[in-house]
Amino acid sequence: MRVLVAGAGVGGLTAALSLHANGIAATVVETVAVPRPLGVGINLLPHAVRELTELGLGDVLADLAIPTRRMAHFDRHGGLIWAEPRGRALGYRWPQYSIHRGELQMALLAAVRERLGEQAVRNGTSLLGFDQDGELVRARLGDRASGAEETVEADVLVGADGLHSTVRSVLCPDEGGPLWNGIRMWRGVVEADPVLDGRTLVAAGTNAAVKLVVYPISARSERESGRALLNWVVEARRSGTSAGTADWNRTGRIEDVLRHVDGWRWDWLDVPEFLSRSETVLEYPMVDRDPLPSWTRGRVTLLGDAAHPMYPIGSNGGSQAILDARVLAYELARADDARGGLAAYDRARRDPVNAIVLACRAMPADQILQTVARRAPDGFDRIEDVLTPDELADISTAYRRTSFQDADALNERPSYTVPPPRPDA
Repeated sequence: MRVLVAGAGVGGLTAALSLHANGIAATVVETVAVPRPLGVGINLLPHAVRELTELGLGDVLADLAIPTRRMAHFDRHGGLIWAEPRGRALGYRWPQYSIHRGELQMALLAAVRERLGEQAVRNGTSLLGFDQDGELVRARLGDRASGAEETVEADVLVGADGLHSTVRSVLCPDEGGPLWNGIRMWRGVVEADPVLDGRTLVAAGTNAAVKLVVYPISARSERESGRALLNWVVEARRSGTSAGTADWNRTGRIEDVLRHVDGWRWDWLDVPEFLSRSETVLEYPMVDRDPLPSWTRGRVTLLGDAAHPMYPIGSNGGSQAILDARVLAYELARADDARGGLAAYDRARRDPVNAIVLACRAMPADQILQTVARRAPDGFDRIEDVLTPDELADISTAYRRTSFQDADALNERPSYTVPPPRPDA
C-alpha cells in the first residue's frame, strides 16, 4: 500500500511515522520549501503523549517539553477560582506535556527522515488537485521553485493540510471559509522567571471579555538558562464581522494586546510588563468549521485541522491530530483493502471528534468563569462566597467533556500499532 500525505505538520508527520510503524509506505508533500521551528506553544494531552511514546519519541518529548502538573483558573484580579491536577496526577500512565510547536514539528520531521529516508518528505511541493477511481488516486503536484508539475499515483491520499486544506476544498467545494466567533487571539513567547510553581497552566479572566493563558514550554530553556520559556495567549472579543486572514504566522502588534490587559498586575505576575518583553506577536482569529458528515470519499480522507478545525479549548487541536494519525494507520494495517481501512478510520474517529468540536464551541468552562466575573466584578476573598460547590465542580466536568477520557480506559486500551504476524502464522 502506498499512502501520500499532504501536509508536514504535526498530524501529517505523525501519520507518516504511524504508517511506517504498521508496515505501510508513506510519502509526505509539503508546500513550505525550508521547514523552520515556527509558532508558539502547544499542549499534548496524555492520550496523545501515549501515541508519540509508542512511536519511540518518549525520550525526545521528555528532553524538550515541560510536564504540566496543574491547570488553574484565576479571575481578572488574580484571585484563584479553581485548580486541578493534570497528566499523571490524574491517574494517567503518561504525562501531559507543554512544548514549542516548532520544536515538536522538527522532532517529528527528524524521526520521519531517519526512519523512512530523506526522500519521504518532499518540501517545496504543493498538492494542486487529485482524481481517483476504484483502484488509485492520482495527485497533481507542483514544484514551487520551478513551477513544474507531475502526477503521482497512490493507493490512499490523506489530507493533513490544515485549516485551508486543498483536499477538503475538493471534497467539499461549496463549504466556504472558516467560521469566526468574534474572538481574536494574540500569541507570543517570553523568557522569564517561572510563574507560580513552573509547572502550572494558568488561565485568567474570561473570553467573554479578555482572557490570558500562560504556561512554560521548554525544558531546554530551563536547562540552558535556568529560566522558563513561557507561552502566552490573550483572547479578546472584537467588534466587526470579518475574521481577517486565519494565518498562524500572521504578525500582530503588542500595543493591540496591551490595551486589553491594562492594570492586570498581581503579586505573582505583572501582565503588561511580562507581555511587553515579547519579541514577536502573532495574531489569529478563533475559528473553526462545522463538523462534516464524512471525512472520506473512496481512497481519500482528511486528518487533523483539515478534518476538524476547532477552537483551542482544552488543548485538543494537536492531540486529536495525533490520535487521527495513529488510528488511520491502525485501521489501514488491519483492513483487507485501503477503502475498507479508510471507512473504519472514519467510523472510529469522526463522531467522537465532531462532538469535541461542538463542545469546544460551547466553551463550557468559560461559562462558569463568566459567572464569577458577573458576581464579583471587583474580585473576591473566597471563591466559596461566589460559586457553589456544584458550580465549581462544573469546571472539571466541562474539561471532561472536551479533553479527558477515563484514565483507566486509556491506560488499559490496546496499542494502535499492529503487531507483526508470527513467523508460523
